[in-house]
This record gives sequence, C-alpha cells and structure tokens, in this order.
Amino acid sequence: MIAIIPARGGSKGLPGKNIRLLDGKPLIAYTIEAAKNSKYISRLILSTDDPEIAAVGKQYGAEVPFLRPEYLASDTAKALDAYLYTIDKIFELEGLEITEFIVLQPTSPFRIGRHIDESIQMFNTKNADSVISFCEEQHPIVWHKYVDDEGKISSIFDERIRNRQDEKKTYFPNGAIFIFKKSILQQGQYYTENTYAYVMSRQSSIDIDTLEDFKYAEYLISKL
Repeated sequence: MIAIIPARGGSKGLPGKNIRLLDGKPLIAYTIEAAKNSKYISRLILSTDDPEIAAVGKQYGAEVPFLRPEYLASDTAKALDAYLYTIDKIFELEGLEITEFIVLQPTSPFRIGRHIDESIQMFNTKNADSVISFCEEQHPIVWHKYVDDEGKISSIFDERIRNRQDEKKTYFPNGAIFIFKKSILQQGQYYTENTYAYVMSRQSSIDIDTLEDFKYAEYLISKL
C-alpha cells in the first residue's frame, strides 16, 4: 500500500513543528521510520509545499516527487483535496492508478509500525471503505457544554445527570492513521457505513499541534 505523509510548511499553532527536533530527531522522522517498519507499505510519499521539509523527508527516506501547490497548503485548503491531488499527480507522472492508500500525519510520533500494520490488516479483512484511528475519550461526551464569550453555559445534550459508569464509551479520531478508498474521497467524505475504527492507546494517540503538546511528547520520550 502507498502511504502519504501530508506536511505543509505554514503551521500556525507551532511554527516549523514538522521538522522541529524531538529528542534530537525531526518530528517528521518518527512517522517516516514507522512507515518504513511496516510490512505493508510499498512506497512512502511526502506531500509538502515546503522545500526544507522536503529535504528533511528525503534525508530520512521519503519520496518527494513534486511539491504541493500553494493553494493546497493554505489554512483553508481541505486535506482530502491534497490527498486526491497527490494520487492524481502520481498517475499523471507515472501512469500508476492508486485506488486505496494510507495517510500518516507527521504529528503523531508515538504511532509505530505495528499500528500501521494492524490497521491495514483491518482494512483488508473488513474490505472497508476507510479505517480511521481512534482513542477512547476519558470523560462522557454528555458532560460537554457550549460556553459563550460571556462565560455563560448552554447545553449540547440533554440535561439528565447520570453516573460515569452508566454512559456508553465514546471515542475520538486521533489523527494518526487514515486509510481510504479513493472513491469515497471523491464523494467528499471520510466515513461511510463501511468505515471501521482502529483504536489506539492514549499515549500512542498524542497529536502535536501546540508547544504544550510538544513538551509533553518530550517528557514521555525521556521516560521511555
């Protein structure tokens, strides 16, 4: 299976995060190494608009056959459009038709080759339209509220107060793994009735978006 690592250069939450050094190694290197440790990944393509990220990616073993155009690297660009551009561009350059692929975001340094392989096995076994990695939510989702600019609280869900033990477990997508059939992305969706969740632990699910996230990842690595 072909893997795509999407890594644009214009991060606002933590500038330069994709190549920021985490325990002496660029953040993106952890994802490249995880993909290279997978027995199912046949090619690893880095999709970026940034020449510096491209150079680091190549150094660690990713392919960068082209740079992503600027309109697909803005804050308003949709991720699925960047994925479709990448596989369509490969077809244009090589004549290779890609009908399914895995996306590995570079902000998940604790996702390893085993996670990738298990999710691909699920995708193949279930003949899924998509497999997306999830993590169990610690608190019941019904506890969540809206809070307006004045600090006033309003309900999202019903007001019945129940014990935590009475609530059904909920899960959130952790951003580490997305496996898609191209056909569902062409319909503008990630989920269908044939989508499955690959559940990961909280530590494996850490997604770096802010400096605080990065510092927490540094702390965890120091304890491993």
